[in-house]
Amino acid sequence: MRVKVLIVEDSKASREYIAAMVEAVEGVEVVVTSSGFEALKLLPRHRFELIITDINMPDINGLELINFVKKNPNYREVPLFIITTEGRDQDRERGLALGAAEYLVKPFLPGSLEALLRRYLKLP
Repeated sequence: MRVKVLIVEDSKASREYIAAMVEAVEGVEVVVTSSGFEALKLLPRHRFELIITDINMPDINGLELINFVKKNPNYREVPLFIITTEGRDQDRERGLALGAAEYLVKPFLPGSLEALLRRYLKLP
């Protein structure tokens, strides 16, 4: 059985890089989108086991997306990771306070993302 991970990232290069790392984990299927608005449209159509989002995006930013997901009873249990260039403590604290499970600052080590994916998705 494959688990679905949603990646929300407006930068094409970052989106492709993160998707390649996530797809390399056996048993994971990736769905990608370039905006928070598109992510909100995808949520009712799929059952995602994890969401990875950037913070800085046009239309709906990552923090607004997290806020929506965590307030919605259909999705509030889905873990969210933030992967962003925003490395200030106040950004990290705000993201985690809204409900993100993990906060990674770009650039990050690919092995750290893989370990987090395996832990949260309960994969070997």
